[in-house]
Amino acid sequence: MLGRIEEIIDNSVTVKLEIDINEQPNLVNMHAVFEDGTDRKVVGEIANTNQTKMIVNIVGEINNGNFTPGASVKPSFKSNVRLIKDEELELLYGKQETTFGFTNFGTSNVYTGYKINVSINEFFNSHFSILGNSGAGKSCTVASILQKLFTSSPTPPVNSALFFFDAYGEYSHAFGKLHDFNPKLSYKSYTTNVIDPDTEILRIPVWLLDVDDLALLLDASSPTQLPIIEKTLKLVQIITGTGDNVIRRKNDIIARALQDILLSGNDSTKIRDQVIGVLTKFNTPTLNLESQIVQPGYTRTFKQCLFVDKSGKMQEMELVVEFVRGYIIEESLEVPESELNKYYSLSDLEMAMEFALISEGILKSDKVFDTANVISVRLHTLATGENRHYFTYPKYITRDQYIETLLWDEKTSSKVQIVNFNINYIDDRTAKVITKILSRMLFLKASTLKPRGSRAFHIIIEEAHRYVQHDSDIELLGYNIFERISKEGRKYGVFLALITQRPSELSDTCVSQCMNFVILRTLHPVDLKYIREMVPNVSSEIVLQLKNLKPGNCIAFGSAFKVPTVMYIDLPDPRPLSNNVDLETVWYKEQDNTPQPPQQVGNVQTVARPPMMPGQMPQAPMMNPQAMPPQQPITQAIPQQPMGMPQQNMPQQNMPPQPAQPMGAGAPAGISMGGQPNPVMPQPTYIPPAV
Repeated sequence: MLGRIEEIIDNSVTVKLEIDINEQPNLVNMHAVFEDGTDRKVVGEIANTNQTKMIVNIVGEINNGNFTPGASVKPSFKSNVRLIKDEELELLYGKQETTFGFTNFGTSNVYTGYKINVSINEFFNSHFSILGNSGAGKSCTVASILQKLFTSSPTPPVNSALFFFDAYGEYSHAFGKLHDFNPKLSYKSYTTNVIDPDTEILRIPVWLLDVDDLALLLDASSPTQLPIIEKTLKLVQIITGTGDNVIRRKNDIIARALQDILLSGNDSTKIRDQVIGVLTKFNTPTLNLESQIVQPGYTRTFKQCLFVDKSGKMQEMELVVEFVRGYIIEESLEVPESELNKYYSLSDLEMAMEFALISEGILKSDKVFDTANVISVRLHTLATGENRHYFTYPKYITRDQYIETLLWDEKTSSKVQIVNFNINYIDDRTAKVITKILSRMLFLKASTLKPRGSRAFHIIIEEAHRYVQHDSDIELLGYNIFERISKEGRKYGVFLALITQRPSELSDTCVSQCMNFVILRTLHPVDLKYIREMVPNVSSEIVLQLKNLKPGNCIAFGSAFKVPTVMYIDLPDPRPLSNNVDLETVWYKEQDNTPQPPQQVGNVQTVARPPMMPGQMPQAPMMNPQAMPPQQPITQAIPQQPMGMPQQNMPQQNMPPQPAQPMGAGAPAGISMGGQPNPVMPQPTYIPPAV
């Protein structure tokens, strides 16, 4: 027996020790049991101790062979106080064998050699967060947990689907050999590096983007821009289609825009210029500037009828208006499905937006122009810029087919359990939008599955503070996809995993919906305060421990952990490429100091200059006189060449060249990027505490 209860205040019990504390191991963070002869046993964690007393915080109770977490009961003063037994320890931390439905996380820091095995259903069946400062071991922790998910259990989860958004492209090394370990398992990687891709480039079919996706992609700032995007998506399949009905629909859009211009009341010259501008850019085989307007006795082209006389009037205004009205369709025109084009590009979408803008009256309203022109310019930039590569696709495919393609490995002809999106080569805004688009696709897919919850998608986001934020999506769209997933995803089988070093920058809604937390060393006072206030079941003692954890050590708590668990996460094998730069190699490695030959710049050759003497002023680089052109007087005029005659070679004034260095000269070599196979870590054996 450890001692007798001396005082009970709130959740803390003061025990007067009756043992020689010097003969015991460190008891702090071990568990004590209070038993009073009944079936109920109160369990507490030893928070601190001295030579005569110890403070124990109540964490739960054991009743009828089951442990219930919580501090709803207090021990009686007559209770005997002792350390927890091995069989009772299993009720808190689980059994030592990794049976079906369990996965190993790590090894207890308190009970030497005791393995922490976690229920897969209780940890992965909810949203979770892995938090910690840079260098605390987050990448290795994530890699180790996921590696063990597929290797520690006797039956690997072959139907799992983990979508990993890799902010630095460091996890491929950790998961790339999953298929070699087990032929039933497979890993797939996509990259955003279009210049030198080492894997398949991430491509999203543009026709799978709906109004909300395009609003985010085009950085729409007002809900008034959404109808234009919506109309663009309705028109793009029509105006890029083929058939007579498509041409009639195009003519209707153009004719309505022309009618608005002709009846705007502006001066005739402005009307003529706007009509010509529209028909130059938007026309069909039947409605264009060369369309024939037939009148009794003569025939003229549409352009000829736009003539403005010396008095500034368009004499044929009525004739032109009547001709244009002939293309307007008063009744509703349904274009057959066979004439619609479902496979379109960003350029097609840009053309459709231009049609949508003229149909919305952009030419007659400055307000509409100001609102719509912004997204039109952004769409043009997207369609012609580097980011266009991510929104091209070689063939038509539906959303469901696209998701299944992501989860299928052509090389191994097998299902993929981990899909990695390397978003390291794009800016943060584009990376955030792509992450949201793909996450929303998965959510829509899961929400339409029958029966509901028949599949599960895990969205794992590295550096989540960049992407999972409380941003303007709610004001623009009425929701944020990550917050919707955090609130509704669980019932559909869509789960978020947030990995970040700045939890205080995350969306409060998403953090509040996480049921499990693995927290490594955290030092920033704002983050510590945030964890204390936002994360459930966190005591002041736990917050203090977070500041002193060694790399690779963590405190885990939540629905999968019956008590807060301090443990060491085993190193993954292989490790992710997350090592820091080795400055001893970069700074101190011998460099090649061989003198470089003089550099030839045009017809001027630079010559090495002797070292400067003290007090000597710097001079321009020396030149080889033999290589210099003949000097011309400053006042000498350059003779003019006759028109059509070949120009003679004229002497040029050569600017003093700067000393050039070869590309990459002196670049540090030997930067350590990790990736070496890890030695097999010996598995410690649990040693029960002695009292």
